[in-house]
Amino acid sequence: MSDVLVVDGLDVTFDRHRVLADLSLRVRAGEILGVIGETGSGKTTLARAVVGAAPVRAGRITFDGTDLTALRGPALRAWRRTGQVQYVFQDPLRALDPQHTVARIVAEGLTVAGVLDRTAIDAKVTAALVQVGLDPALADRLPGQISGGQRQRVLLARAVALDPRLLLCDEPVSALDASNRNHVLRLLADLRDRAGVTVVVISHDLSSLAGIADRVAVLYGGRLVEQGPIERVLSEPRHPYTALLTASAPSVRREHPIPARALRPAPEHTPAAAFGAGACPYAPRCPFATPACVTAPPTTGDAWQVACHHAGAWRAQLAAGAR
Repeated sequence: MSDVLVVDGLDVTFDRHRVLADLSLRVRAGEILGVIGETGSGKTTLARAVVGAAPVRAGRITFDGTDLTALRGPALRAWRRTGQVQYVFQDPLRALDPQHTVARIVAEGLTVAGVLDRTAIDAKVTAALVQVGLDPALADRLPGQISGGQRQRVLLARAVALDPRLLLCDEPVSALDASNRNHVLRLLADLRDRAGVTVVVISHDLSSLAGIADRVAVLYGGRLVEQGPIERVLSEPRHPYTALLTASAPSVRREHPIPARALRPAPEHTPAAAFGAGACPYAPRCPFATPACVTAPPTTGDAWQVACHHAGAWRAQLAAGAR
């Protein structure tokens, strides 16, 4: 399976505040990759960097062989008009113009992309609404006249109308009730299965990824701390932070037996402060940290990556302490 998106050594800085540091990951064509982490971990910044909306200080982002970080001005705008990568925002109420009808909202990307024939636009809008499970009769309504779940699907319809190859979904179900949440998640899986769309789902909630993602990338403090097949990561997390996430979410645990209290994270701190020393950003909170964790950056492997000096060894330490 080929890689459609490659992020290599990405650094993003806002007003001297380093948000992402030396982050590398690959997204394979036709897969659903979950990106998980707490608020401030850099998940949204990563997605924004892919579409050219975040200041990349170093590193490369390559989409289907095109170096997106090298595009500027007219070249970047021309690439965006191709519609190959679409960003689905977290908050439909803020992302949808309250004065525009559903039809006009879904058609926006088409007109920007240069589709001018009204008949063709109408046909594309209708097809997109049907594809995301909406009645085309809603086309004449305003965002305030439809439900929250319907608004989220309008955002998806606007994206899929352009036949994208990659969808970047930023917390697509965080504001929805359980019924609508499950519907949207099934819809994302259907887009992958039926249309071959590659999907990156950003979330702070493992339960929203467990049923649909093929792989998961865990971010903490702007760095990738673990990445691998979601079933293996959920059943046997190798980084203490990932273990804490899974232990705190019993509904998605597989064979992972460690209770959250056994991982004893220290109080919150500012992970970015550790970047300058090349340390593991989780070291100040980690109950298993040693001097190496605050002096040398941990390395990662290949198929199942974990950035931890003590990957797996901390389990033995827990087991010994329990005896």
